[in-house]
Parts: sequence; C-alpha cells; structure tokens
Amino acid sequence: MGKYVCGPCGYVYDPELGDPDNGVEPGTAFFDIPDDWACPVCGAPKDMFEAE
Repeated sequence: MGKYVCGPCGYVYDPELGDPDNGVEPGTAFFDIPDDWACPVCGAPKDMFEAE
C-alpha cells in the first residue's frame, strides 16, 4: 500500500494512518477509500491524488 499526494495542496494520504476523522480507518488502501472522499486539507476530490 503506497502513499498518495494531493496535487493542489501536497497533503499525503498514508494508508497506515488512514483518515479516521473522515471515516477512513488505518490500514485502508487508497483504492479502497470511497469515491466521494475528499482531501481533508483542501477538499480536492480523490481523483486529484497521485501515487508518491
């Protein structure tokens, strides 16, 4: 499971940490995050992220 970076703001999604504040449990692969999830920093949609 690799990390993914938000293009607009640089936030790094780390699957080991997840995004529990927004309903994504630690250990969740990026591709398993719901499509309506957005960057917790800038609100960019999931498709604006790129593999690190």
